[in-house]
Amino acid sequence: MSQEDDDGFMEILDEEEMKSDGAVPQGMENLLTAPLVRTEEAEPRPAKRGKCRQLFRSPSMPSSVIRPILKRLERRPPDGDTPSPVKPKRRRSVAGTPGEDTEPKARLLRSRSFCHQEIEDLLANDHCELIGDFSKAYLLQTVEGKHQDLKYISPEMMVAVLTGQFSSLIESCVIVDCRYPYEYEGGHIKGAVNLPLEQDVEEFLLKKPIVPFDASKRVIVIFHCEFSSERGPRMCRFVREKDRACNEYPQLHYPELYVLKGGYREFFPQYQSHCEPQDYRPMHHADFKEDLRRFRLKSRTWAGERSKRELYSRLKDF
Repeated sequence: MSQEDDDGFMEILDEEEMKSDGAVPQGMENLLTAPLVRTEEAEPRPAKRGKCRQLFRSPSMPSSVIRPILKRLERRPPDGDTPSPVKPKRRRSVAGTPGEDTEPKARLLRSRSFCHQEIEDLLANDHCELIGDFSKAYLLQTVEGKHQDLKYISPEMMVAVLTGQFSSLIESCVIVDCRYPYEYEGGHIKGAVNLPLEQDVEEFLLKKPIVPFDASKRVIVIFHCEFSSERGPRMCRFVREKDRACNEYPQLHYPELYVLKGGYREFFPQYQSHCEPQDYRPMHHADFKEDLRRFRLKSRTWAGERSKRELYSRLKDF
């Protein structure tokens, strides 16, 4: 640069550089070195304590006691917050602790399970062991048979009745032989009456019912056929049905009905002395095929007429 262009400004700059090399005033130094924004020292604020203060385990107290308490305090919502939709478990009340509500808990009792044998014993002691009018128990000992709704007796029990072993309790015993007439004539139990058709048994038993002279004694009816499989049980049910229809429940003319198990086929070989004549003629005998066909047709005709009469009586009631 030429002297013409120097207007004295450069000298001023030189003087300023010389001054800067010397000591800088303290105020200026602080101004240059201090941060632009002063960071004030944070004042310690008191910790905001809620209602639930943190608990510390005492050295003398086991941790198993402290942990449940800490868990309950952690689940407890702070003041002003919306309670959780899941309700916490109710604390068990300690005797003598005030301010805690006690809620009675329903006791659940375990149901008792019965084994198969116990169920059978209960059913055996139920009303099925009472006679039809539920006034007393069955007199004769029964055995299992083909039809569970009927009471069966053994041939031995039948002989006990025939020989008068129950004479002090039974006034009249009616033995109904439901076989066809040619079977009955070929051999039957002594004292039995032959009633092969439903109309026959209805007229014999229900038109003029047998009433005991001694009210403390019984009138029993025993049904049987050749095997006591179909005809005898069916006749027994028919008598009970008609007896119910003509009496006010549970009264019956004949509340005690039995079926001879095995029928005449099983009774005759063991006790021929109680049969007359002492013979046995089966239903399918070769010499009585025509009689079998005729009586079967008559039985079906009577059954059909009976069903028609019952239907007519039902329509008449409407």
